[in-house]
Amino acid sequence: MYLGHLLELAIVLAFAVPLTVFVPEATDYLVYMWICVAAIAVYLLASPVIFYNHYRYRMDDDCIEVRRGVIFHSHVLVPVERVHQVEVSKGPILRKYNLAKVTVTTAGGTAAMEYLNDPVAEYIAANLNEKIIKLLKARE
Repeated sequence: MYLGHLLELAIVLAFAVPLTVFVPEATDYLVYMWICVAAIAVYLLASPVIFYNHYRYRMDDDCIEVRRGVIFHSHVLVPVERVHQVEVSKGPILRKYNLAKVTVTTAGGTAAMEYLNDPVAEYIAANLNEKIIKLLKARE
């Protein structure tokens, strides 16, 4: 999370620094812009800890539950019998730290479990696929 947020901060700075250099006569606006950049930097550096403290997931035989959010709370319940697809994805930053994201797709939408250790993500995906196969065989 920190690396991703540092990349976002670098993008913000890539716009702010040239404006400061090439438009120095707009000093009032530059002060406001740098106040905004400082606020964005504080948010980007503090939010991973806050996100981590407010992020929970739980999986049992019947459903998958994902809770997240600080200001806007999100609580997603996905019945296992409604799952259509389970995807394990790893970007370059996640791969560097041996992490993965499990996305569960249903007809009604998706639920994601993020920043899981790679073996845990693979176990969750395999476990869900096994449960889905058992449910399908029981229906036949």
